[in-house]
Amino acid sequence: MGTAIIFLLVAILAVFGTFSALKNKNILGILFGAGAIGVFGFFAIMTLIKLPESLPQ
Repeated sequence: MGTAIIFLLVAILAVFGTFSALKNKNILGILFGAGAIGVFGFFAIMTLIKLPESLPQ
């Protein structure tokens, strides 16, 4: 659970970094920012969606 929260925070920071790279027209920054949003965001959201199913009942 803690890892998913940290990855979600990283994805949120990557959104701000991507917008900054768009503003500065930095192509490499846009690519790395979008990649970080994709990887970290996907992992965090999928972990948080599947978390209730993995808890003991």
